[in-house]
Amino acid sequence: MNFWVVLILFFSAFLGGASIFFFRKDMGKNLKLILSFSGAYLFAITVLHLIPDAYQSHDRYVGIFIMAGFLFQLILELFSNGVEHGHIHHQHQHNHKAAFPAGIMVSLCLHAFLEGMPLAQGHQQELVFGIALHHIPAAFALGSVLLQNHLPKKSILFLLVVFALMTPGGYFTSYLLSTTNTAGLQHYFARIMGIVIGIFLHISTTILFESSSDHKFNLRKMVAVLIGSGIALIAFFANA
Repeated sequence: MNFWVVLILFFSAFLGGASIFFFRKDMGKNLKLILSFSGAYLFAITVLHLIPDAYQSHDRYVGIFIMAGFLFQLILELFSNGVEHGHIHHQHQHNHKAAFPAGIMVSLCLHAFLEGMPLAQGHQQELVFGIALHHIPAAFALGSVLLQNHLPKKSILFLLVVFALMTPGGYFTSYLLSTTNTAGLQHYFARIMGIVIGIFLHISTTILFESSSDHKFNLRKMVAVLIGSGIALIAFFANA
């Protein structure tokens, strides 16, 4: 088990969420650029690395699990309101009582845990950076939601720590499963990967389609998308 993976996954999510205290105002165009970059990178590593790896297992049901992951992410978004791909929904509350958004928190934590599951298997480096990049705006959006619900600062930081631990928790769980000789659980990694592929496909395409206003051409977004895709392509050819 690589502890640098745990550190990157934890601090990308925690610092991304904690930065809400330094950027109280809407980040606007900068957040959209980060989203475009991370969405393009996530889509590229899914197509170049994760899908070919999943089908190398010769499991005829992998496609079903990819579809299941895609649909599962759609269900999660009913509770999370799209926070996992950086959507920040401004709420206009007439009272200032603390309100805990349980649906958002639970769905995001489950989403993050599943993303960590395939990390014990191949292409770890590409996956780690893809997840880390994706979690920065997601955690920022989560922090914004918690702040808008008037939770105390200590409670927000605690919840961000919980969220930041989810993907390392998934990685640790998959590592234990990959090293155990009981029940042959390692056989199911391709199916777990299929679920994560479906989740990544949904998130990355949603980011790419929704990160520009009115779906108009935006040169800065296009550059961010090309850079994200280019980095994934360089990694692909470097490991070929």
